[in-house]
Amino acid sequence: MAANKSNRRPGEVETTGHEWDGIEEFNNPMPRWWLWTFYACIAWALVYSIAYPAWPMLTRATQGVLGYNRIEALNAEVERFAALNGPIRAQLVEAELTSIPGNPELVAFANQAGAAVFKTWCAQCHGAGAAGVQASGYPNLLDDDWLWGGDIEAIHTTITHGIRNGSDEARFSQMPAFGDLLSAQEIGQVVQYVRQISNQDHDAAAATDGATIFAENCASCHGDDGKGNRDLGAPNLTDAIWLYGGDVAALTHTVRFARAGVMPAWNTRLSEADIRAVAVYVHGLGGGE
Repeated sequence: MAANKSNRRPGEVETTGHEWDGIEEFNNPMPRWWLWTFYACIAWALVYSIAYPAWPMLTRATQGVLGYNRIEALNAEVERFAALNGPIRAQLVEAELTSIPGNPELVAFANQAGAAVFKTWCAQCHGAGAAGVQASGYPNLLDDDWLWGGDIEAIHTTITHGIRNGSDEARFSQMPAFGDLLSAQEIGQVVQYVRQISNQDHDAAAATDGATIFAENCASCHGDDGKGNRDLGAPNLTDAIWLYGGDVAALTHTVRFARAGVMPAWNTRLSEADIRAVAVYVHGLGGGE
């Protein structure tokens, strides 16, 4: 509290002697309730520091007379929830994959568990909302465009074994680097043809020449119509969905140098129940087939 020096009345509380611009600071004592609350907090802090782990030492903290251990408490809580969820996790593992979407109880559990798995292990690449990162080649999991298929079995296989990670069971496809096979002019022509079949602005004359180059070099994987081949992991080139971008620069880079994104095999890090849960979660995001 403060008062103007010129307005002070007899009997008012004395000041601390601090003055600024004619304003003096009163020397009012703190309210009793505030002081007792403050003292109680000090007493509680002392009791807490004696009862529970509190003071850091060189190699460990004081343990407290109650013997409480936060790590043990956390582990016990994790084990308790694991035991509670054990039966339904077992059901998730034992059920036929294709039957899970028709089981409301399993879907509800899998969506909750799968969302947690996704945010922990998958969001770093695919994004928290699963929309992917095109510039880095991380696919959007919300649309209906899938390299190897978007039904729950295909998604489960992809998550389980990953893509181009060195495992014999991993998904694998390898596009040649056509910079060693085609001239810069031919690459430019096939890029214009790809832009033509994907309904983008293009050079019609170059696209006409590119159609022949495409038929001779690309159709064996992407198909004569450019709609791709899921058995080979070859993408559909006629839609507006691009893993690395569909502008001239991105397409030219893809044709010249090829792309070879990698996804880890999650069966070495996650349990089968977690893999199935995240497969159900991804399948239900909107693009699952």
